[in-house]
Amino acid sequence: MALVTFRDETATGRALEEFSLPDLPERISARELVRLRVREEVARYNAAPSRHFHGLIKPSDAEAELNGYRMPTARKLNWERQADAAEAAFARNGFLLLVGDRQIEDLDTEIDLIADPVVSFVKLVPLVGG
Repeated sequence: MALVTFRDETATGRALEEFSLPDLPERISARELVRLRVREEVARYNAAPSRHFHGLIKPSDAEAELNGYRMPTARKLNWERQADAAEAAFARNGFLLLVGDRQIEDLDTEIDLIADPVVSFVKLVPLVGG
């Protein structure tokens, strides 16, 4: 079993937030890893819902704010809906997934969590001008 650290980073590599999960399988697909991360962060939020959600994917009715999302009201989130949105965001390059020193480009890629126990998520924010 592996202990994995999930880390959110800026495009420059600065760590924003991180949490660890023990007892994960030694090998797992990138898809399963993304869904596992989302399920865990939604479970933590649902244990004590508030008006602020810190997670990979913006809930449908939330507004982005510094380091998270502001919810109109505290409510429970559906982890599967959030995980589906995370997969879609990955497909359209909404975030990068880095494992060790390599970028994962396909969610079907198998990852060795013993060799690379740190998984970084880099959110890509479009530039706004004018």
